[in-house]
Amino acid sequence: MPTLVHEFDWPDRVVVGTVGRPGARAFYLQARAGSRTASVALEKEQSAVLAETIDRLLDELMAEPENRYSIPAEAPAELVDDEPLDQPVEQEFRTGSMRLTWDPRTAQVVVEAYPVVDEGLEEDDEEAEPAELLRIRMPVGTARAFVARTRAVVRSGRPAGPLCGAPVDDDQHVCAAPDVP
Repeated sequence: MPTLVHEFDWPDRVVVGTVGRPGARAFYLQARAGSRTASVALEKEQSAVLAETIDRLLDELMAEPENRYSIPAEAPAELVDDEPLDQPVEQEFRTGSMRLTWDPRTAQVVVEAYPVVDEGLEEDDEEAEPAELLRIRMPVGTARAFVARTRAVVRSGRPAGPLCGAPVDDDQHVCAAPDVP
């Protein structure tokens, strides 16, 4: 069966956002072009790593001696997006692996998200194609804004205990200093 590709070449919006309360949040990568929206579930750690990797890629491109791309060092103010996810959030799939590439022809960061592989399928089977794929091509300014927002969303979870550093839940958190050897 051919892969169902949710493709966004020049999205109007691409963000990581959450649904739910801190400690019980679900993370989503969401893209929108016109009236078409796609959302895939991510882990918090996947969101953080994606932002870090995009930021590193852009920094490396900026540092190239023969850099012919106009890559902003920070997110352009007009591209900052602090709005909640577009509703309703309808999950296409839960993300397993992701791939990040650079398209020099269009000066875009390309993010591909693939669904979690069923345990019954062998991951190293070259012939197996994913059932679905989310592919987003972001201009460099949008990519910087994506990084800034994603980092803010990841940091906005439960506060850390002042002594233990562990996330503080609503239940009676007892904060104790960690054992020091």
